[in-house]
Amino acid sequence: MRLEQYWGVGPKTADTLRESLGEEAAIAAIESADVRALVDAGVSRGRATRVLRRANGKAGMDLFGTRDAREVYDDLLDIAAGYAVTDHAADRVRVLTPLTSAERRRERLDDVLEARDAWAALDDDEREAVLAAFAEYDEAGGTDRAAVECALALREAGLRGGTFAALDDVDETALREAAAALAVLTDDGVAAGADDRLDALRERADRARDLADSAFDVVETVRERGARDADAFQSAVVEYVAGETGLDRGRVRSAAPDGAVDSADFVGSMLRTLADELETEAAERAETVRKELEADVAAGGADVDAVASAVGDIAFLLSLARFAVAHDLVRPTLDGDGVAVANARNLFLSGDVQPVTYGVGDHALDIPAPADDRVAVLTGANSGGKTTLLETVCQVVTLASMGLPVPADAAEVGRFDTVVFHRRHASFNAGVLESTLKSVVPPLVGEGRTLMLVDEFEAITEPGRAADLLNGLVELTVDRGAVGVYVTHLAEDLSPLPDAARVDGIFAEGLTADLDLLVDYQPRFGVVGKSTPEFIVSRLVANASDRAVRQGFEELAAAVGEEAVQRTLSDAEWTTADGG
Repeated sequence: MRLEQYWGVGPKTADTLRESLGEEAAIAAIESADVRALVDAGVSRGRATRVLRRANGKAGMDLFGTRDAREVYDDLLDIAAGYAVTDHAADRVRVLTPLTSAERRRERLDDVLEARDAWAALDDDEREAVLAAFAEYDEAGGTDRAAVECALALREAGLRGGTFAALDDVDETALREAAAALAVLTDDGVAAGADDRLDALRERADRARDLADSAFDVVETVRERGARDADAFQSAVVEYVAGETGLDRGRVRSAAPDGAVDSADFVGSMLRTLADELETEAAERAETVRKELEADVAAGGADVDAVASAVGDIAFLLSLARFAVAHDLVRPTLDGDGVAVANARNLFLSGDVQPVTYGVGDHALDIPAPADDRVAVLTGANSGGKTTLLETVCQVVTLASMGLPVPADAAEVGRFDTVVFHRRHASFNAGVLESTLKSVVPPLVGEGRTLMLVDEFEAITEPGRAADLLNGLVELTVDRGAVGVYVTHLAEDLSPLPDAARVDGIFAEGLTADLDLLVDYQPRFGVVGKSTPEFIVSRLVANASDRAVRQGFEELAAAVGEEAVQRTLSDAEWTTADGG
């Protein structure tokens, strides 16, 4: 297979990879989903991620039937990657794709939740130590030595069994000796600090070589000390060199030449001989030390290989574990013929978020939502959280499809081949209507099981026709055995729905003391929600500072029901006065 045959690898990207890695190595990096290798080769991280998702999970990526569904997937993985303990783990999180096998989803859930429980059991100091160990591992580029030191830190933190089983049976003493040896073994030989004798030899050899390179300076220095005849001069040189190199005088004298023609020849020859001898001794000692160190590495070889292989996988699972702990994610039940959630939370929202309980399609979750409706038409207040509910359901299904825990107290997710999530679009033209229908209908009528999550068709065509289209989509969803939630303000304009469909409602309950809309985001099942425009108009009336503008809003109040507006304003004033 050639590089250009992979999705997203054009001629320029292929040339970049060939030049940096070579064809075979580049293909191996793609097949193993190695983001780091592609990025180091010069491919942007975003492109590398997209290429690897398609190369290694194309069938899974087909789950996302619309751009909005893919955006939810992208944003979820960005959040999860933010909890990665290493850069490489973050890359691995970003290339996660939905798994087509329910068994594989359950296996990954087992692994992630096991790691989640282990992470949750650590105290703050232990977590800090683990993160520091992974930071050092990451900074060192994932070398064997860094992996060994990281593994030792994980063991010290008490991480054992399950996710960390590869670390259980290693010989810790052998690992520590191997780590120490790896710390001083380099591509160039043995680093300083490995052996005191070797360090001393190298230091003396370097000093002798420096003196040999400046022999004339040595001659002048010795003469300045008053040595006059040849014997006195040679003795003074030996004394000086011994002091400068830390060698005994006998060792220095043994390097002195016989029959030197003059003082410069005597000094230069002696120092060159001495430097050569010391460098040879240092090299011989380095070879001895290298063999000893390699023996230490070999003694822990199997354990080094085991932890070097395991640490990367542990980093990946701990990253997902931290994501799960941070957001209180739980195991979904992968069963049923629909989707149901108890107290689900939208991960894209921050602050104090009201959880929602919801379900559509066949499910066995113990929640108030009916378990025999294929379609729900969701109605209710403006800014009532209807789109957020669709997005939350999409998040739950997406995470479950990847074998990851979900943001809810409990959840049941059936198998879906395609998720059609379509947000409301404000453009009002035939082009948007056509493109919308082309994006949502083909997955619905195609092969496989489809989940439809569609928001406000009335935003893209006139209300009367939107109601007709929505009726048609609901009937088509039921006929095709799909499951769907459709958001609309046109519930009262719809024709009688099929028996397998229902209408749910979200209700605004008034205004807060700050004149914010007070909404119960929990849908009521089988009840048509109200848009309650009087709450919005009430807020506009109360906030209007210009007299003319206020009068305009008051005329609107008369149109929507002046009595309801006045009652709303009174309730808000009463709440303020009451201190609520």
